[in-house]
Amino acid sequence: MNELAAVLQKLRTMGNPETVEKMGYFGISHAQALGIKIPILKQFVKDMQLKNNHELALSLWEEPIHEAKLLAIFMDDPKQVSLHQMEAWAGDFYSWDIVDSACTQLFVKTPYARQKLWEWVDREEEYIKRAGFVLMVGLAIHDKKAPNGEFEEFLPILEREAWDERNFVKKAVNWTLRQIGKRNLELNRYAIEAAERINRQGSKAARWIASDALRELQSEKIQIRLLKRSGDDGR
Repeated sequence: MNELAAVLQKLRTMGNPETVEKMGYFGISHAQALGIKIPILKQFVKDMQLKNNHELALSLWEEPIHEAKLLAIFMDDPKQVSLHQMEAWAGDFYSWDIVDSACTQLFVKTPYARQKLWEWVDREEEYIKRAGFVLMVGLAIHDKKAPNGEFEEFLPILEREAWDERNFVKKAVNWTLRQIGKRNLELNRYAIEAAERINRQGSKAARWIASDALRELQSEKIQIRLLKRSGDDGR
């Protein structure tokens, strides 16, 4: 039995029908799902010593099993991921959890993250557009040394796309706005100002994006956290 077959056989023994039902409740596509939670898949990668197995990741992605694609994301080596692979995988996106895992766990670690986010936020396909914004989220979370100016440049894009009523786009715009506004006090102020401008656009999507973001970014909890952080890093 080859490595791919062995991994797939093991995955099938780990499935849980109850988890499959819950996936549907959270809006996750589950027609081809086995019902394995993400923490279990990540532990599987560790236990089986599959980290950075690029060739196996490429093979798993081609399998019509939801968890096989997630496993491919968690094991792949970002140093070996190409622009062609990113575009090919993005063309296969069909569920928000696949998008979010690929962008925040793998693609954001490649040298191409910034290039692709600017391309993808201009795309029409719902999941690919979401991927562009989730790459922004990934940078806001992981790139601690990135200057504020880089994230300021994202804000006009969020304002531009705030009209989009599609669920997985508007939620991604909202998530990006909140994540940028939680980096430091300066970006918090800029994100709040952007949210206020979005709110004035008046569309249903824009009002939801803005009100939800403002609720968190202006909260006492976030303001106290950012004030403490500003004392630590001098901002």
